[in-house]
Amino acid sequence: MVYWCDLGNNQSVYLNEQAGQTIVTLQSASPGQQQQSSSSFQTGAWTAPPQAFQTSTGVVLQLHTVQNDVWFQIQGNGIHLSQPPLLLNTPSLPMQQVESAPGIAPFLPMQPMQPMQPMQPMQPMQPMQMGNMSMSLQPMEMRMGSSTSAAQFCRQCGASVQPADRFCTKCGTQLQ
Repeated sequence: MVYWCDLGNNQSVYLNEQAGQTIVTLQSASPGQQQQSSSSFQTGAWTAPPQAFQTSTGVVLQLHTVQNDVWFQIQGNGIHLSQPPLLLNTPSLPMQQVESAPGIAPFLPMQPMQPMQPMQPMQPMQPMQMGNMSMSLQPMEMRMGSSTSAAQFCRQCGASVQPADRFCTKCGTQLQ
């Protein structure tokens, strides 16, 4: 069941009850632009059509549900749950039943997500070969061209080290 009410000032509201959820959609339109916002509230099933009342501070919506009456206050572009207001001589606004609310999909309960699986351990990096350049990490070294000597680097800080060095001269990391 979807109900629509014209609030004036190019603003309207749609009320939709699905599986105990009430979806309140506020729509504003002016030449060249249209805005829409929706809020969902757990209210329970409706027992009667909703009612709308024009007050000095905005519009009040009343829902009759199986648990109790639920009240919403619409002020500007905001939709808020409200306490029952004093409605002496307050004019009601006509509500019309319509086919559907704009841009609202039927309420579907969400399925639980699958638990996250642990990551697989990372495999050690294999030596890489690109053209005449090769690189490996244990020990960290890089060869370019047909040169037989390999430049070696500290795996911690990247500083150049000599093959005979046991510790990095820059950061002190043990090399072998």
